[in-house]
Amino acid sequence: MTLNLQRRSLVAMVIYVFAKFQTSLKNGASHQTPSHTIPTFLALYIFGFIYQLLLVYDALRLKNTIQVIGLCIYNVGLLIYAAVQMDQIQDAVTSLDRIQKIDPTVWETTKPYLIAIPCVIALGTVLMSVVAWKLYDEFAWTIYKHISADLRMKRRYLTFQIYIALLKFDFFFFLGFTIQFVVVVVDHTNIEFYLTIAAIPVTIIILFMAALFTRKETTPGMISVIILYIAGLAYFLFKLVRMYQPGPRQHLYNPVRRPLTTFAVITVILIIMTIVNACMCTANFGRGLKPHIAGRKLESEEEKLAHGNVTEMMPNEGYGAWKYGTEGMGGTGSRMTID
Repeated sequence: MTLNLQRRSLVAMVIYVFAKFQTSLKNGASHQTPSHTIPTFLALYIFGFIYQLLLVYDALRLKNTIQVIGLCIYNVGLLIYAAVQMDQIQDAVTSLDRIQKIDPTVWETTKPYLIAIPCVIALGTVLMSVVAWKLYDEFAWTIYKHISADLRMKRRYLTFQIYIALLKFDFFFFLGFTIQFVVVVVDHTNIEFYLTIAAIPVTIIILFMAALFTRKETTPGMISVIILYIAGLAYFLFKLVRMYQPGPRQHLYNPVRRPLTTFAVITVILIIMTIVNACMCTANFGRGLKPHIAGRKLESEEEKLAHGNVTEMMPNEGYGAWKYGTEGMGGTGSRMTID
């Protein structure tokens, strides 16, 4: 409910800002790099909201406590991006106004909405944190029933949950960086453009295989994935340094330097955390966790009752009647036990 209200209000404001910006552009503005800043920002934001809804559904389905907490941090990331992007949009409008390619009044018209966006996200983050706290208690009990009281096994399961959640957030921030880089910075006639586009499906495959190798406890596969993570970390560090390195391409980064830096720094932090957790998950292979994550949808007692997992009716061949559970009606009577 909280997330749905946040999504609807933010999407409405984002669409309004986009419409005002597009209608204020003058002939020939589309060939100017700053004109791509706002459409990219707004498209990325809408995708971020949709992806967040999918992650919420996924976290509730899997009862992944870490992913629920991660969604609150994800909201903070969107908040930071909105705050950074506001100054970047003002710079883009100023640059276009300098060459008379935009109506300069568009900034004053859209400024209140650009201020409201991070405010709404901040309120949504606070409300989500309260809901996450409640869900933490609920899911903790379900996980306890699923994993048992073995403290070491619970730690291994927690490491697995963190790793899977990190893979999902890695995808969004990598994609967000790549989209901004391709649309605003890279020359479409340059080979770098095609290599960057090709990296998107390759990354999706790598993240999918990383989750699969963890579930199947495939050590060679995990080692290969960790090597690819390190290569990805080197790539983002290279891009981060290159954005601030003096040279002939320096001006290309100006329209999106701050948001690109935000995404690059967050992605670098996420990759480092992913590498650490991938190593920890690999170290846990062969220690009894695999049966617990093979069919990972955890069920609460209400769901078990709804699916008929607690009380099972089966025919009693000897009496031609019914017996419940493991005891017949002719003996000590029926019994239902909830573990």
